[in-house]
Amino acid sequence: MRILVTNDDGIHARGLKVAEAIARTLSDDVWVVAPMDEQSGAGHSLTLTRPLRLRRHDDRRFSVSGTPTDTVMMALLEVMDGKPDLILSGVNRGANLGEDATYSGTISAAMEGALAGVRSIALSQAYRREGAGDDVTFDAAESWGERAVRPLLNAAFAPGMLISINFPPIPGSDVQGIRVAEQGMRDYGRAKMIKQIDPRGFPYYWLSFNGVADIKGQDTDFDAVRAGYISVTPLHLDLTYRDALAQLAASY
Repeated sequence: MRILVTNDDGIHARGLKVAEAIARTLSDDVWVVAPMDEQSGAGHSLTLTRPLRLRRHDDRRFSVSGTPTDTVMMALLEVMDGKPDLILSGVNRGANLGEDATYSGTISAAMEGALAGVRSIALSQAYRREGAGDDVTFDAAESWGERAVRPLLNAAFAPGMLISINFPPIPGSDVQGIRVAEQGMRDYGRAKMIKQIDPRGFPYYWLSFNGVADIKGQDTDFDAVRAGYISVTPLHLDLTYRDALAQLAASY
């Protein structure tokens, strides 16, 4: 089995090493192609207005001067000498729960894999405290990564389907298990702009997200992680809201 490992935190990210270690428990044919720099929040964006640069670090280790989507496309179209059987994206430094899927470069790399017809899984490690810096622990992902991914190797993946896995912010020994859960949703009021003044006296702004409670549902990814479980959520590239099709058609 050939595995491509990628991420959105960059080629030197600690979580990428965790994902690579998980991949090597599954196969000895592992390729790593990741962004040169952190691309958190890049979503499913492409670089169209400037050229991409490719740097080779080893026989099967490369970095790309672009977004996670650019990186997967570069891996599939230029770097690898054959299509991978599996793409692992992550392990992201921070959760990708609920509507994070619409912003996440980690999940978007897996989306690009799904578009290419490759079985793709996004891996994310939640943490408790904002501003944690290098203190974020990947213990749950390290301890449970193989157990979370291996059953998915033989699971049925519909065209356009991908999987998002979130590890709770607790030691691996405290994880309660693995729970398949639907995507949750947060209150949008969690976002805020932090205003500061630069040394020349001009304002600048930094986007931040408060720890606003999610809109509670039943068996959502939020519920699973909050209860100490690893959440496994199937996502799909088809964004059509079918309940509205007939109503909109009648409007015309």
